[in-house]
Amino acid sequence: MRFGSRMNIAPVFNALLVCALAAVLWKYIKLQDHVFVLEEELVLTRQTQELSQVRIDYQAALQDLVQDGTKMVCAGKMHTDRICRFESLCYSTEAEEFIFFHSNSSVMLPNLGSRRFQPALLDLSSVEDHNTQYFNFVELPAASLKFMPKPVFVPDVALILNRFNPDNLMHVFHDDLLPIFYTMQQFPDLDQEARLFFMEGFGEGLHFELYKLLSGKQPLVREQLKTLGRLLCFTKSYVGLSKITTWYQYGFVQPQGPKANILVSGNEIRQFAKFVTEKLNVSSEGTPGEEYIVVFSRTINRIILNEAELILALAREFQMKTITVSIEDHTFSDIVSLISNASMLVSMHGAQLAMSLFLPRGATVVELFPYAINPEHYTPYKTLCTLPGMDLQYVAWTNTEKENTVTYPDRPWDQGGIAHLDKAEQDRILKSSEVPRHLCCRNPEWLFRIYQDTEVNIASLIQVVRQAVKTRPGPKRQAWTSGLYPGKVRGAKCQASVQGASEAKLSVSWQIPWNLKYLKVREVKYEVWIQEQGENTYVPYTVSHPNHTFSDNIKPFTNYLVWIRCIFNKNLLGPFADVLLCST
Repeated sequence: MRFGSRMNIAPVFNALLVCALAAVLWKYIKLQDHVFVLEEELVLTRQTQELSQVRIDYQAALQDLVQDGTKMVCAGKMHTDRICRFESLCYSTEAEEFIFFHSNSSVMLPNLGSRRFQPALLDLSSVEDHNTQYFNFVELPAASLKFMPKPVFVPDVALILNRFNPDNLMHVFHDDLLPIFYTMQQFPDLDQEARLFFMEGFGEGLHFELYKLLSGKQPLVREQLKTLGRLLCFTKSYVGLSKITTWYQYGFVQPQGPKANILVSGNEIRQFAKFVTEKLNVSSEGTPGEEYIVVFSRTINRIILNEAELILALAREFQMKTITVSIEDHTFSDIVSLISNASMLVSMHGAQLAMSLFLPRGATVVELFPYAINPEHYTPYKTLCTLPGMDLQYVAWTNTEKENTVTYPDRPWDQGGIAHLDKAEQDRILKSSEVPRHLCCRNPEWLFRIYQDTEVNIASLIQVVRQAVKTRPGPKRQAWTSGLYPGKVRGAKCQASVQGASEAKLSVSWQIPWNLKYLKVREVKYEVWIQEQGENTYVPYTVSHPNHTFSDNIKPFTNYLVWIRCIFNKNLLGPFADVLLCST
């Protein structure tokens, strides 16, 4: 028995050795993890030290906060257009609330009282009046700081905002990057040394590298703030985003469509695109004379089933090299480089079409829509392409053949499935030939149809594109000059002549706007409004020369008010000159 026991020692020893080795390896792996965590903590510690020490005399900063409290001055009349500048705005990472500390030296403009909660002080996102994007703060006396965690002071000028949907390229560009870029241009101290703070609660997201282009300092998301301290105080911060660059509303209150009052032109979009390409070190110049088509390939849903056949047909029809790109298989820089020089961009409807803003002037955008989707109801990219100064040709094509679509009724609802609906509603959707207008964001018929795959009727598509390319304007190197408006006419004078008891003439002359002599304008006209003094109506006239004699409706011994303005190229209306008082 003892001999047998000795014979069993070896396997037992081997087993113990394996266990010991596994334990060592496990400890090594855990040690590696621990080292990684320590490295992360070291980076965050350095950030904390940077935030609490660099350029900050801590005791002086703390004394200033206690004595002076928080200061706030805002621009904008409503929460939808308000951006606020703060000194010493604080944030509790435990309560996840901003804090306004009151002292005798605090400033709060506007001082809205309880109206600050109806519904909020401002929108943190560029998406207007969305109840998940509201900003407010709680109020405390500055004296309460002695009972609170030790503040960590943020020395960087901060821009505090919400990203709307950082995993979707359309939202990234339209709702975040463009508004951030122009908000930073609005305030001189929001420069490359400013730091962005994203407070909506998302992680970094798929496109975080794009946000990093806007500042020389690493942006921080809300979760990371907890590692910096329990109470953060921003020495100087701006809160909110400008909405002046947005052109589309997503259908939260009424069906989606272009904003009612678009305030951005293609010139501003192109300036932003130039900034991004320069930051990415991407050339947008291309090979002289080279023309090619880019086809966006989707690999997960909304797939073009006969994509290879489509690529060959486009290349053959337009005698251009045709290449495919996809978000999954190409770097963002590579896609920007290709699109920046393309003559045509072809894609199914989707967020990737936001990259149309990198296309050169004169290029064509071809947007494909699945069966039962009306292109006129979904126009974020059409609106972008047709902004004044973008100078892009836009073409929409829709699959009208039900047999050329593949649907997925059994998928989850958020991927277009309808199996969760009752049988009658499923049947109605399956028989429908057009998705009715609807609100965002969970309409099952819209989701069912937009996630279809499509076999493109190539002959139909080519016909639509051929017509558009035939009428395509050439590249416009200085297209912005065609959008310049006239100034006021100058030196207006009037002279009257009475022909008899019932007839009179009124001669009006003026000098051309002084900026006209510096512009190449195809057509110049003048609009003259004449109103009898004391009356509510006026008579408008359009004339071609800076002098004209009016006789119709002109009465003797009567006072007239005359307004004059210049018009360039039929639709560029200048300001009216000061009213002219004339007597016959």
